Amino acid sequence: MSNVDLILGTDHARKRAVRTEPTQRRSSQRLDALLDAAAEIVDEIGFERLTTQMVAERAGASIGTVYRYFPDRVAVLHSLRERSVRRYRERVADLFDGTEFDGWWHAVELAVDACIDLYRDEPGFSVVHGSERELSDDGIEPEFADRLASVIEAEFGELGDGEELRFRLGVAIELVDSLVNRAFMRDPEGDERYLREAKRVVREYLEGALGGRRRVESAA
Repeated sequence: MSNVDLILGTDHARKRAVRTEPTQRRSSQRLDALLDAAAEIVDEIGFERLTTQMVAERAGASIGTVYRYFPDRVAVLHSLRERSVRRYRERVADLFDGTEFDGWWHAVELAVDACIDLYRDEPGFSVVHGSERELSDDGIEPEFADRLASVIEAEFGELGDGEELRFRLGVAIELVDSLVNRAFMRDPEGDERYLREAKRVVREYLEGALGGRRRVESAA
């Protein structure tokens, strides 16, 4: 299985936030327009104040159209979060496609860079971090840790306890998420001090947990 497939995968078991799944191109475009509107509002005033009426007005749609797809504002946030996570995985997959990694940190750093890039150019991406205070945990981070671990194992072989690797990557993702989010709260373009520190902290943490950078690179 390619690294792209390992990152993107398929998850048919995930509970969808959308009330009515679009089956036609026009419906899909309408749904994207609603989520685009929600993303703009989240960036402007935060997810806490988002309402379905705001989404309808910003998208130039009726409130009935919004309710056709979303039963309430929480469902809008869930769906926006799912879309942001999907686009993040697609960005990571694009970066991984055809890349010859020179060590496990190369793969992890590309994943971190994808997160930073999406904070800069994906409207509403901050909902991936912030909405967790309001939405129930759906296991997105542990799931991505598992996928990233699979890529590292495919590239560099087994690194001891696979469960431990996934746990450590899950912790690393939490660290990156918090520090990168803080960087963009301080500066719309991302406070470079926080972004550099995010990479340094995560690299040192993973190097210690995985037995050292040299050991992993020798397996390549």
